[in-house]
Amino acid sequence: MMEHIPMDYEAISYERSGAVAVIVQNRPDKRNAQDQRMLTEIEHALGEATRDADVRVIVIGGAGDHFSAGHDLKEGEMKRSNFSVEERWAYEERHYYGLCLRIWDCPKPTIARIQGACVAGAFMMANMCDLIVAAEDAYFADPVVHSMGAAAVEVLVHPWVMGLRRAKEMLFTGERMTAAEAREIGLVNRLVPRAELDEATMALALRIAEAPPFGIRLTKRSLNNGQDLAGFRAALEAHFTAHELSHFTREVGETMARGLGKAVDHGKRVISG
Repeated sequence: MMEHIPMDYEAISYERSGAVAVIVQNRPDKRNAQDQRMLTEIEHALGEATRDADVRVIVIGGAGDHFSAGHDLKEGEMKRSNFSVEERWAYEERHYYGLCLRIWDCPKPTIARIQGACVAGAFMMANMCDLIVAAEDAYFADPVVHSMGAAAVEVLVHPWVMGLRRAKEMLFTGERMTAAEAREIGLVNRLVPRAELDEATMALALRIAEAPPFGIRLTKRSLNNGQDLAGFRAALEAHFTAHELSHFTREVGETMARGLGKAVDHGKRVISG
């Protein structure tokens, strides 16, 4: 976890409500696209909540109409276009892969509170949380293979949260999954009307916070260890290598040569079907 250094948040908000810490991605005009500043601030806030003995549950949400549209490609890909293999690996290991594992390994229960778009990088981050509460207007998608030619996102959590065949369908087609379908297959824990999302998420968080915190911590540790014994972490490590390699393929090179804007627009069309 990051060293305890005070930070003035610009891309997120952070507040405590009793025993619940709420981290909110706060770039609604950008559909909460995750730039480097936002990801660094989420990491910092997660550390603050983890260290705070009065916090028992952590909620991660998004301001406005969407949870998040995923990585800020205009900021990120333009910045990384001239990176060497080593530089890209270090950047994505820290800000994408590393942050997701910090959420997964957080000793306190985490809840993703999702409305609107939850796409690509945002999808992988949300699924590293222990639970998901979604509004009826939420949808999930990972169009990275179609739009960029890369091997999905950095953390291939998909088959672990939705099953292998459904994960393949999402990745191979790039099509969106509705909140209702996500609830049916167990990807989402609770599905509520948009107007009730904040209240329902907080009610769940407060209910969990009533339990003895060390008992919850040990239970989460055992459940996550079970996933690791089944190969979870080893599979994520293997895919991260494949993802990094895919950035330097001919297909990705051709996609970038046609222009990032075209790739983004194609991704939007794929999601919309």
